[in-house]
Amino acid sequence: MRPHAAATVVRVKLSPMPRTLDRRSFVKLSAAAAAGLAAGPGSAAETAAPAVRTGRTNPVVVSSANGHKFTNGGANTCVETAFAAMTAGTDVLEALIAGVNIVELDPLDDSVGYGGLPNADGVVQLDACCMHGPLKRAGGVACIEGVRTPSKVAFEVMQRTDHHLLVGRDAQTFARQMGFAIEADLNTDNSRAKWLEWKRRVDPEHFLDPAKRAQASLEAGLSMVRDGLVDAEHLYGTINCNGVNAKGEVCGVTTTSGLAWKIPGRVGDSPILGAGLYVDGAAGAAGSTGRGEANLYNLSSFLIVERMAAGRSPLDAGMEALRRIRDNTVEPRLLDEKGRPKFNVSFYIVSARGEYAGVSLKPNRFAVCTENGAAVLDTTPLFS
Repeated sequence: MRPHAAATVVRVKLSPMPRTLDRRSFVKLSAAAAAGLAAGPGSAAETAAPAVRTGRTNPVVVSSANGHKFTNGGANTCVETAFAAMTAGTDVLEALIAGVNIVELDPLDDSVGYGGLPNADGVVQLDACCMHGPLKRAGGVACIEGVRTPSKVAFEVMQRTDHHLLVGRDAQTFARQMGFAIEADLNTDNSRAKWLEWKRRVDPEHFLDPAKRAQASLEAGLSMVRDGLVDAEHLYGTINCNGVNAKGEVCGVTTTSGLAWKIPGRVGDSPILGAGLYVDGAAGAAGSTGRGEANLYNLSSFLIVERMAAGRSPLDAGMEALRRIRDNTVEPRLLDEKGRPKFNVSFYIVSARGEYAGVSLKPNRFAVCTENGAAVLDTTPLFS
């Protein structure tokens, strides 16, 4: 956890989001938030959160741990950026997307966006979705190539279409129509080098039967984790970021490069409403990182939010979802010697009242930002 010291308050002057926001305005507001925050004195760890409006709800932003690690060369992390913009009056979803853009654009994080670990063919394919609690609208993209910030494209799907999810080449076409720059390759030297190393390790057994090939692929990835070449959390990638402002308005966004070295075309939980993200404006928001297939099977984020709507706390609701994943994981290949899931799944949860929790199957970390500043905390694990 990074220490926080008192400093000059950074105030970002941003206008509220209209019911229909054009892309030019959205980009302008996102840039204004980033520029205003970067202008603050000192580093992200030294900058206090802006003043919080009074109200019944305590404003809070929660995310996966990489939401308070990467800055893309600037002064502030994802959760700091999102919290500052949100408490300055920016629409909650718009503020959250401005936050995750920092991680999507930072080549040092190879779990999302630009430089995310590619699929088995060496191609970076990205997924994202977002939900707006007050407007009760959502948008997502899956298997999109060539766009560094899929969260922004998901936002455009929400704003510009009557659909919730666009995929593959057609999602890219839509992004081009919306004015996004399309790049031929989103690999960085880092992501390409790791893919080549994975390829070297798995190639001798690349043409086994599907079950053996999947196991060989997993073992090659885990061996790279053991050798310190890949962050264990980045095998599945992803950043989820959820927030609630002082008026109790809840939104969320999830974005990812997906499972490292996945079969091309594979889509996990991140862009799927109810799995990688779910928001109910009256109850709260939940999102996830970890093994997407386990989350998809259980629609865990939907379960968590539904339980909060019924009066459960974020912590209790999250632990119930983890127990359901545990109970529905029965394939021997997915279980350890104790009969527990080998993999990890984590949830980042915020209620409409400003309560929050980070929970996981196994110990993990999550980021949070309140009026007291930003920090990285331990999740509450189902298994120690």
